[in-house]
Amino acid sequence: MAVKVIIERRVKQGMDTNLANLMRELRAKAMLAKGYISGETLRAHDDMSLYLVISTWKSLDDWKAWEENPVRKEVQAKIDAILEKPTQMRIFDFA
Repeated sequence: MAVKVIIERRVKQGMDTNLANLMRELRAKAMLAKGYISGETLRAHDDMSLYLVISTWKSLDDWKAWEENPVRKEVQAKIDAILEKPTQMRIFDFA
């Protein structure tokens, strides 16, 4: 069953462009991963430091394989270095 992964990131002041570039890189790599369906990135209207990424995967196993992928972990570490706090992530099933 498909899952949605909701990822919340709060970027440090002045690091918006860096985050945008890293998230684009991460999405480009995710698009090549088994089970990736789609993704979108949103920025809070009332808090420009808050980003929300919503990705859809064919299965939880596909997401978990991507989550553990060394390529993803490398980019994620670069992202985490420019955030105010660690990335927050939740997985949702379709109801």
